[in-house]
Amino acid sequence: MSNISYRLPQEIRLTGEFPGPRSAELAERRAKVVPGGVASSVPVYAADADGGVIVDVDGNSFADLGSGIAVTSVGASAPKVVEAVQDAASHFTHTCFMVTPYEGYVAVAEKLAEVTPGDFEKRSVLFNSGAEAVENAVKVARAATGRNAVVVFDHAYHGRTNLTMALTAKAAPYKRGFGPFASEVYRVPMSYPYREPAEIDGKEAAERAILQIEKQIGGQDVAAILIEPIQGEGGFIVPAEGFLPRLAEWARENGVVFIADEVQAGFCRTGKWFAVDHEGVEPDLVTLAKGIAGGMPLSAVTGRADLLDAVGPGGLGGTYGGNPVACAAALASIETMEEWNLNERATAIEKAIRGAIEPLVTESDIVGEVRGRGAMMAIEFVADSDSKTPHPSAAKDVAAYCLERGVAILTCGTYGNIVRLLPPLTISDELLDEALNILVEGIRSV
Repeated sequence: MSNISYRLPQEIRLTGEFPGPRSAELAERRAKVVPGGVASSVPVYAADADGGVIVDVDGNSFADLGSGIAVTSVGASAPKVVEAVQDAASHFTHTCFMVTPYEGYVAVAEKLAEVTPGDFEKRSVLFNSGAEAVENAVKVARAATGRNAVVVFDHAYHGRTNLTMALTAKAAPYKRGFGPFASEVYRVPMSYPYREPAEIDGKEAAERAILQIEKQIGGQDVAAILIEPIQGEGGFIVPAEGFLPRLAEWARENGVVFIADEVQAGFCRTGKWFAVDHEGVEPDLVTLAKGIAGGMPLSAVTGRADLLDAVGPGGLGGTYGGNPVACAAALASIETMEEWNLNERATAIEKAIRGAIEPLVTESDIVGEVRGRGAMMAIEFVADSDSKTPHPSAAKDVAAYCLERGVAILTCGTYGNIVRLLPPLTISDELLDEALNILVEGIRSV
């Protein structure tokens, strides 16, 4: 990324003690006031971050391969985002768009109409989190169709509210003990190429799901199909080619709203503006968050005007939805993505990750598959390549190895056996290569 000037040195730097004394002190303070249900994967406390590094309170500098779970795609302190936030906050931090509206909300909606897939009239409503966006997309679909049933998929993750927990597949830690959940949610098989019981292409996998929908629910009763084009927490599962287009086609034929949950995959993360762009799918509604605003809390539902206009006045909104400072950050973040051509950068990151990790599929019996798109890549660990038995301890051990050597990475997956790589799109080539070398060493050590 030769066109980027960094505020902090883009290097791994470790002081020795891990975690350091200040992080340990903060951990003690935290234990007295923060519940254990709020868990952190890294035992150090951040003091600064820029480009591809996070610096902790003890002066350690870590290579960031998580981006705050795909949020800081433009970096954690991108200059245009920082400037926009400072300027917006100097005027007003809040008025509530539902009381006294402001231009920033309108400008974000205009920009989303431009960059999201589909050449049709669009509307956008802004919220704070991905879960809020998903929940409101379902509300819109139900209001517009007069139907109740929502179809979701195996391995899905959609949020932590009551409805989005029902939409989410994985029980622990997201759902266990929190029920009962919202009703009229139906789960069907996902296309998971690595774990299909027999060879099956994307269209065949879609027909399998469609048959279950038609037999167990009835197409005429389905309000929406909700799907992550690349599943996130479920394991960065990329469905086989043809799966998404066939589902979208069936939805159109049956008056069903097709909702693409692009909360994690959107905004240049996969080498396209949105993951559905890889197969030319045009969702009726798309849910957006994470990378949209450079780290500020903002989310959106964007889609067909007739669907969003079906909700009456006052039916959508929220006190903080489309906060003016977050809107300013979003406009600056999207401008940065365009100016730095971060779609192309995500593609280059994928090439680097595949070049470093894919040789281990044949070299190591525990690396089952390397998959993903752009800077949304995953390594699936298995006990052996023949049985494909999930190997969660390998993923955990690799993550721990990397962290001790200055590389922060995340795990995920229904079986807990996935290392996911989500570097900031602004990470330097040199830092990325160094981090990947440590990751390779970690895999070999396990």
